[in-house]
Amino acid sequence: MKTFKTLMTAAALAVTLPFAAPAMAQDFPLAPGDYTDVSGIFVSDGGEFKYAQHLADQWVTAQEFAKSQGWISDYKIMVNINPRDGEPHIYLMTTFTSLPDAAEQARRTAAYAAWDERSRSQEQLIAESGNRAEYRTVQGSMLLQEYTPR
Repeated sequence: MKTFKTLMTAAALAVTLPFAAPAMAQDFPLAPGDYTDVSGIFVSDGGEFKYAQHLADQWVTAQEFAKSQGWISDYKIMVNINPRDGEPHIYLMTTFTSLPDAAEQARRTAAYAAWDERSRSQEQLIAESGNRAEYRTVQGSMLLQEYTPR
């Protein structure tokens, strides 16, 4: 009899659980929001000015183009004033509402290439990126999602 009762309870849960999941999601006290990609950058001694020039010119220009296309909603350059050992010196942050699928990413890459004449030569882009390795190292990145109270 106990086994029969357990089976009936399990069957009732199996039937009702799919309907309870949306209700449980509505009860969750935090609502998902925008994504922010955060890249940690180490800058070599003496490379601060050169990298700051790159950020203020090329990086910001590319971010403004992405913002004008609606691909991102915001971007920031955050400097770690007192980095501890192993912490990045600079954080580059880009905020957007959703992740693009493969087709949308290909469309964005083509649109960016048409906008930025430098993108016509992959060799040139790779060389420029390699040159920045003289004074900066991308240590890693995180993809964060903002959650706000309901």
